[in-house]
Amino acid sequence: MTKSRNKYLLDLTNSPTIEALWDMHSRKMAEYGFDRLLYGFTYYRTEKSLGDPNDFLMLTNHDPSYTDEFLGNELYKNAPMTRWAMDHEGVASWTMVGDLARQGALTDPEMAVVQFNQKMGVTVGYTISFKAVSVRSKGAIALTARNGMSQSDADEVWAEHGDDIVTMNNVAHLKILTLPFTVAGKPLTPRQREALEWVGDGKTTQDIALLMGLTAATVEKHLRLAREALNVETTAQAVLKAAFQNQMFVLDL
Repeated sequence: MTKSRNKYLLDLTNSPTIEALWDMHSRKMAEYGFDRLLYGFTYYRTEKSLGDPNDFLMLTNHDPSYTDEFLGNELYKNAPMTRWAMDHEGVASWTMVGDLARQGALTDPEMAVVQFNQKMGVTVGYTISFKAVSVRSKGAIALTARNGMSQSDADEVWAEHGDDIVTMNNVAHLKILTLPFTVAGKPLTPRQREALEWVGDGKTTQDIALLMGLTAATVEKHLRLAREALNVETTAQAVLKAAFQNQMFVLDL
């Protein structure tokens, strides 16, 4: 198992794209019985919110019949394990949800999410809340066990393989944070990216025009389109968001 895990971690760290990583990770977690995953990350959390959903990085292999409701209608905001992940780091068994329900500790909106998950067969699993890299960031992954497994079955798997599973998910999470991604909007074009990179280096519009061999008006156009693609109002915000999404200073392979 150790040799298999180490080979997997090596392949994971060499993943060239988020899509390749997610496919690999989904298949690996299924080997342990967790065949439905939901990963989320934000750089824009506050004390009361995870931020604008348009800025989230969300990865999942759940069926659209589940995600259209859970994500599309923002049920995740009232999910008990989301609340736990917002306030904690580490691992939690979904036994917690049943315990809270029996104690009457869940709100009506939270109970509505529990009932939806019961209807969709998303009741057995574990949540990993990753160590935050800043006060504004938060990442977590929910691992749903395959149909037919009980929470006791999942707990037995975790007792034997939990450390390996956590290690692989931690590495996957850290690798994801290094790879370019886009959320709402469109990917930056090479010219838009280059213009933002020069802004990030402290260059003025006139400087950038000379460096790129363009007119100042054309540079301004590229920066405006970059702001629109990233759904921000200012160029400074565009530089920050592009940096968060690893869209700046990337290699064209």
